[in-house]
Amino acid sequence: MKFLDHLEEWLIATLMGAATIIIFVAVLHRYLSGFAIPGVQDFLIQLNTSWAQELTIYMFVWMAKFGAAYGVRTGIHVGVDVLINQLKPSRRNQFVILGLLAGALFTGVVGTLGASFVWEIGHTDQTSADLEIPMWWVYLAVPLGSYLMCFRFLQVTWTFIKTGELPKHDHAHVEGLEEEVKA
Repeated sequence: MKFLDHLEEWLIATLMGAATIIIFVAVLHRYLSGFAIPGVQDFLIQLNTSWAQELTIYMFVWMAKFGAAYGVRTGIHVGVDVLINQLKPSRRNQFVILGLLAGALFTGVVGTLGASFVWEIGHTDQTSADLEIPMWWVYLAVPLGSYLMCFRFLQVTWTFIKTGELPKHDHAHVEGLEEEVKA
């Protein structure tokens, strides 16, 4: 399942790039609409970019949900393990597994509650203010992001049971750089 290995990065990068372009275009539109250039100003004033802010807010919500899953997979998600690291290795491992499974359970429950909410809101006519899209599209980030995070917790648990290793983020390491240096 090589596709899932970097799913979060692709989603986050795509959303971040698109949000940047959307905001840039909206700001440029707003700025250029102020110039009294005959024809151009009339054309720009007729264009409506009021939806840009709402869309980018929704995109950032999606980025946050998938960013949390990325954090679990790479080991950069917040964890408080000061006391657990003071325990004997066998006892520590039990608590690490318990913590990872608790994370999987919690995110699984949040995903299920989110899916239930999306199902309920999907049977209404509720739409967003500016985009006028069904709100269940927006809220779909909660179950999808939570289920992906649950999957990542289970993945990390399985790897920890097999190898005893947790993902560790090295701030000095740039992924893919070794291949470029060799070439």
